[in-house]
Amino acid sequence: MDPSRRNLLFGRRPQTPTAPRPPWASASFSDRCTHCGDCIRACPQQIIKTGEGGFPVVDFAQAECTFCGDCVRTCTSLALDQSISPPWKIYAEINTNCLADRGVECRICGEVCDEQAIRFQLAVGKVAHPLVSAEQCTGCGACVSSCPSQSIRLLELIA
Repeated sequence: MDPSRRNLLFGRRPQTPTAPRPPWASASFSDRCTHCGDCIRACPQQIIKTGEGGFPVVDFAQAECTFCGDCVRTCTSLALDQSISPPWKIYAEINTNCLADRGVECRICGEVCDEQAIRFQLAVGKVAHPLVSAEQCTGCGACVSSCPSQSIRLLELIA
């Protein structure tokens, strides 16, 4: 059975979150983006990929965003605008597949987080559990590619 078809029939939203747009995507990104691929070629981390409809999306499976700005500088259509602050409104969320939920000590996500947005809550007789501060998280994705259990995804921050 294909769950996406069932969700369509019952009017439910897709279960998988959509991939984020490149950093500094303007409010009119969908209208301005020409699908030229310049931002994809310019990304030194190679995390910008071609997504649905030919629009560029960010894939954190192999690396994180360093916010270098190369994608913005090559965007001639102004779909990406470096004056937007913060570059995007996404943050990390850790799900129940986390090794800490299984009693395994792992702090890799916290170690790779330069912003120290991932802290560990200590509990007597248990393994420390990671907690993400959405306010401190830049959405760089460093924790996503480093997680051995693939328990971290990035979500859009809803204000």
